[in-house]
Amino acid sequence: MKTNSWDGSESHPYRDVIGRRALPHDPPLSLDPAQEIFFITICCKQRRSNQLCHSEVASILFEAARFYEREQRWFVHVMVLMPDHVHFLVSFGLDATMTNLVASWKRFTSRRAKIQWQRDFFDHRLRGDEGWREKGDYILQNPVRAGLVAKYEDWPYVLLPAER
Repeated sequence: MKTNSWDGSESHPYRDVIGRRALPHDPPLSLDPAQEIFFITICCKQRRSNQLCHSEVASILFEAARFYEREQRWFVHVMVLMPDHVHFLVSFGLDATMTNLVASWKRFTSRRAKIQWQRDFFDHRLRGDEGWREKGDYILQNPVRAGLVAKYEDWPYVLLPAER
């Protein structure tokens, strides 16, 4: 009987990925991506430099996010731009994989807003014991924790569902 564990006797299926200290982003096929919420972080290549918190850049990033929603590729529950990275909670449409969709969004925004993104991104699927509201509050409080504003409501670089 074949087991799902890897015993080292043959090449590991993710050998080249693990060597780069990264794992595949897309969730298992058994999950319904439209029913799952993911916490995504995308960082700029140049850290500690304000590349995203400019009104014209924010406008491009938010409009691209809204476009993907209109196309039913994803639904953004909350998106917060920080000077050198972006956090969001997102659910994906049935016809899109997370890896391809995030790569497409990064390519488009990179060209339009002249942003140099890091090659990869961080993702975390929220599990049953993690509340998406708590994660959303954590994301919204990021500018406060960074000392950029006293309260998150004062941060202008936020996209919420009510703002569509």
